[in-house]
Amino acid sequence: MKVDVLLGLQWGDEGKGKVVDVLTPAYDVVARFQGGPNAGHTLEFDGKKYVLRSIPSGIFQDNTINIIGNGVVLDPVLFMEEAKALEASGVDIKGKLKLSKKAHLILPTHRLLDAANEKAKAAGKIGTTGKGIGPTYTDKISRNGLRLGDTLHNFEAKYAAARDRHLAMLEAMGEKPEIAELEAKWLDAINYLKEFDIIDSEHAINHALKDGKKVLCEGAQGTMLDIDFGSYPFVTSSNTITAGACVGLGVAPSRIGDVYGIFKAYCTRVGSGPFPTELFDETGKTIRAIGHEYGAVTGRERRCGWIDLVALKYAIMLNGVTKLIMMKSDVLDGFDEIKACVAYKINGETVTEFPYSIEEETIEPVYVTIPGWKTQMTEAKTYDELPQAFKNYVDFLEKELETPIAIVSVGPDRTQTIVR
Repeated sequence: MKVDVLLGLQWGDEGKGKVVDVLTPAYDVVARFQGGPNAGHTLEFDGKKYVLRSIPSGIFQDNTINIIGNGVVLDPVLFMEEAKALEASGVDIKGKLKLSKKAHLILPTHRLLDAANEKAKAAGKIGTTGKGIGPTYTDKISRNGLRLGDTLHNFEAKYAAARDRHLAMLEAMGEKPEIAELEAKWLDAINYLKEFDIIDSEHAINHALKDGKKVLCEGAQGTMLDIDFGSYPFVTSSNTITAGACVGLGVAPSRIGDVYGIFKAYCTRVGSGPFPTELFDETGKTIRAIGHEYGAVTGRERRCGWIDLVALKYAIMLNGVTKLIMMKSDVLDGFDEIKACVAYKINGETVTEFPYSIEEETIEPVYVTIPGWKTQMTEAKTYDELPQAFKNYVDFLEKELETPIAIVSVGPDRTQTIVR
């Protein structure tokens, strides 16, 4: 068997949680392979709304095992809050969720370092969520990290060494935080983590494949936030692309099957960083209002703009996407016309390949205009019911992207999903 991968192709917030929830009934295992609680995956069904930050989006489906992989960084406190909320809603989370021993832990001092680092950058700040993600990955790469498996052996000494090292760093930056209350809450959450099945996840996933089980790998954030291939330095701290599933779960490249690439019918971005197709006018505000474009975790306003096919083609190439999934198509229902960026003008030269840098002052998007459909699509149940003008937009995108659009979302609920 091969693993399938589901990930975002833009700057995150594409709607991955809903799609994983819809696809999960076809899988035996759903495994999250990177990122941390800075990513919010929103799911809506049965009149209720859920936001998952660390727990895989397959957790609501019966008979599906969910795994938090080694590539994830885990905040015990936020995890405990999330898990207990699910338990209170009737989800058998301890029976369905397993945690990798090799997942790195976010310490209270990681969050303090995150805030101090952003403060030191002043006007050049990245716009992080302040959840300690960057400092945790920094410790991982510098071989100073604390992993979930460490809680099972000589943990107190390992934790104290990591904490004291961070406090010395904060003091050197002029910070003298009081951490006793934060630390007590964090250590309580560590004890809660120990109630879960803590496993060698790479073995578990490969055994599942050997036994003929179907595995879906769930990514967080989006391709354009990848640490290597995104709009650096305004990126996240992990590899958000398909290759990240291999290192974040211990899966060989030859084991990759279908790659589902998710994108919105337009573009959004949260935080700082270049965004060539961003709209600063009433159109951008309208998209934000209709699409409820606010961060699931932070509540921050998302910047909105037209779809960027230069960046999208780049993301499809990097990920080896086999099937596309278009989200929030209904948000554009009321527009007379839709625009799509098909090239960039950089210093007078027209380019169609994503460049090294996309700083706003050097990029001028080249747009084509497509007629809008002016029809409410939220009640549609089949592709045949959708307006022809919308189907023309889908045909245009498929031709430009050279990849089939297999699923179209016309609303937030799991039932508002049309498989072509």
